[in-house]
Amino acid sequence: MRGWFAATVLGQGLFIAFILLFYYTSVFSGDFAAWNAKPMITGYVEGDGTGNQQFALHVLAAAIMTSCGLLQLVPQIRTRWPVLHRWSGRMFLAMAVILSIGGLWLVWVRGSYMTIPGAIAISMDGLLILWFGTMAWITARQRNFATHRRWALRTFIVASGVWFMRVGYVVWGVLTGGAGIERGLSGPFDLFWAFATHLLPLAVLELYLRAERGSPMAQRAMAGGLWLAMVLILGGSLGVWYFRWWPAITA
Repeated sequence: MRGWFAATVLGQGLFIAFILLFYYTSVFSGDFAAWNAKPMITGYVEGDGTGNQQFALHVLAAAIMTSCGLLQLVPQIRTRWPVLHRWSGRMFLAMAVILSIGGLWLVWVRGSYMTIPGAIAISMDGLLILWFGTMAWITARQRNFATHRRWALRTFIVASGVWFMRVGYVVWGVLTGGAGIERGLSGPFDLFWAFATHLLPLAVLELYLRAERGSPMAQRAMAGGLWLAMVLILGGSLGVWYFRWWPAITA
């Protein structure tokens, strides 16, 4: 678990750094057109004030949510600084709601999608974030902390879907040479990964939660699976930084 956590902190830390260096600088300098230096479905569109503002809010909230989400995973913060844990958790959930609703708006109102299956997958992820986040909030208010932990972990996993998507594309590209990836995100792997980007990590989490209460053999098998996940996350995170994020920042 510690190895997976360390790889996730590094990977999401790079993701936060990219958002700060690429999006925050352009937003606060007013250079919204700089978004289009990075390939994306719908970035800056001249004359689309509402859409541009919604996109800016979306990426700004993403850095806050990701940072607060990582704080929720640190057990020492929960035990030594419970006030920080509670308030960072509230901020995480608030940003997750903003991102989910904003993402649904960007997809179905602004039309920021490449394929209908991709739009459905993104919408599913947004709805799962809202569902899991609501349950995490309710169980925390009920002081049912064991159940709250499970819902909070589920929320963290599905809220990390955008990050998992980028990491997964790099890993798959390196391992297979990009098999099944087509322009327009319409290839077999594109369609599979659109859904698996949040459902596959969620399935791994559910296995982990069950292994916690399972046999020693199940726990050893889960530990091996988490080490594999650590290697893939670490390699994919470094790859996406090197091939995608750093070139966009320095362009």
